Formats: sequence, structure tokens, C-alpha cells
Amino acid sequence: MKTPIRVAVTGAAGQIGYSLLFRIASGAMFGPDQPVILQLIEAPIEKALKALEGVAMELDDCAFPLLKGIVQTSDASVGFKDANWCLLVGAKPRGPGMERADLLKDNGKIFIEQGRIIDAVAAADARVAVVGNPANTNCMIAASQAKRLPAERFTAMVRLDQNRAQTQLAKKAGADLTTVKSIFIYGNHSPTMFPAFAQATIGGSPATSVITDTAWLQGPFCETVGKRGAAIIAARGLSSAASAANALVDHVRDLMTPGAIHSVAVKSNGLYGFDANVWAGMPVRTTTPGSYEVITGHAMDDFAKSKIAATNKELVEERAFVADMIK
Repeated sequence: MKTPIRVAVTGAAGQIGYSLLFRIASGAMFGPDQPVILQLIEAPIEKALKALEGVAMELDDCAFPLLKGIVQTSDASVGFKDANWCLLVGAKPRGPGMERADLLKDNGKIFIEQGRIIDAVAAADARVAVVGNPANTNCMIAASQAKRLPAERFTAMVRLDQNRAQTQLAKKAGADLTTVKSIFIYGNHSPTMFPAFAQATIGGSPATSVITDTAWLQGPFCETVGKRGAAIIAARGLSSAASAANALVDHVRDLMTPGAIHSVAVKSNGLYGFDANVWAGMPVRTTTPGSYEVITGHAMDDFAKSKIAATNKELVEERAFVADMIK
């Protein structure tokens, strides 16, 4: 049997955590022959820790053959200890009347601490995936605290946007979902993100030759993908927890699968016109388990360039809001 992978999850008793943990324990994230130890972290609040206790009981009751241990803690130093993957799901939500700058600063304090502790105590091969919003900038903040772990180990999730875009293209084309390929997300995980439809294919043909409604592609398609989370909240009164958890499974699984091509928010290093120091969604190819290379050379027309400029502007503004937090 393989050595168990230690997976730390913050916000483990929250909605996304509840949808996520059973998928990890069942083998959906790391494969059907990879044992895992779940290191579950919650806020030091009695109600949250009691809920976490209940989640751990349910995990036990599922009798997952791959689940080789559960750690429950409110101490990040314990939760991240020797972790191979750190899934940063928990974050402060945006409250009524709260400005984005305030949210960035409040969450910045959380991710400074988590980044520092992960760098100090996680495994030598540790990878970090950030889900808690604003995910791109939270990831940048966490990575800024690391002295031991390189910046490329820190990624943020834009896979939910990719999955949403893939489904919308398939529905519009009347095609099977599996025939839609190479729909990549550029920029921020926010309504400014850009699903680059001109790079996508449907049934092997360019998406723009299958869907010739340019106005729909440039308007309702981009808007639907960008604002899908808000639409789900309006419909069900709760956030898109299950689809976010599913996207995180996809994000990590593909980062562990050599040859996989997918959308990930990584340090841009100036590619595709992004500021060199922001974390931006881009297409990547997984090289070895946990490592990747950005796929370069995709041509951008004027519309794509304008959308990338807009999402880059937002990312640069977010970075400016938290500039005093970044080492």
C-alpha cells in the first residue's frame, strides 16, 4: 500500500468542506489506490468545533478504506503539520455593506498567518490550493509569507469558472459536454474573469465556428459564467458549495495527473499581459504530480485583450489594497 497523503483542509465543517471531505476520502481527488489522512482545521469557536466533531463521526461511519486517520483541531500549527496538500477553503465571507477592500484586509490577516505556518510546518513537498475568496489575492498573500516553499507551490482555484464555461458552451451548441475542450479561464476568480471562448473547441472544431453568435459569446456567455455564483445564491439562498467542492477535486486531481491541461491561477510572471506579481488564471499543463508549466502562445484578439486588461486591473488594485501585508 502507498504511504498516505496528508491533506489539511481549513473551514472543514463549512458548506464546501462538508461537500469536499467525503470526495477526498473516497479516492476522487488522489485516486482509488492512494490512502489519505485528513487534517481538519476549524475556527476556535465552540459551535464550529462541535460541527467538525460531527463531520468526523460521519467520515468514520462511511468506512472509507482509503481513510487512514482524521485530525481535528483549531490550531493551524497542528493542522498543517507535515501536510502534503493544504486546501485553504475557509475565509471570512463578505457581509452586508462591506467594501471589497475591507474584505481583502480581513482575509489578508488570516492568509498571512496560514502562509507563515504552512511554510514552517508542512511537508517538504507541500502544495497549497486556495478556494476562500478573494482566492487569487489570498493565495498571493499566503505565498508572500513563504521562505521555504516556492511561489509555484501556491495555486488558486478558477476551475469552477472553467467547469461553468464548459457547460454553457455545450448547452448553447447542443453538444455533449465531453466534446468541449480547451476552454480556459484568464484572470481573477470574480465577475471580471475571462473565459477565452476563441481558444475552445467543440467536437474538434473551433467553438466560434460551431457557435456563430458572437454577441452571445461576448455578452451573455461571459456574464453568465462570471456571475453564476451570485445567481445560485439568488436561487437557493446559499452559495455554490457542492460545485465549488467538485471543482477543487478537479483542480487537485489534474495537478496530480501528468499531461492534464486545465485552468489554474498561478503567479503570472508577466505572461499574457498580467502584472508579474499577481496570481492570475491561465492554462497550464501538469508536468509531474503537483508541478505544472503555463501554456504560452495562445493568440488574443482585441476583445480578449480588453477583457484581460480589465481583470488584470482588478488584480492589481487588490494587490494595492494589501500591499502593506506582503513581504
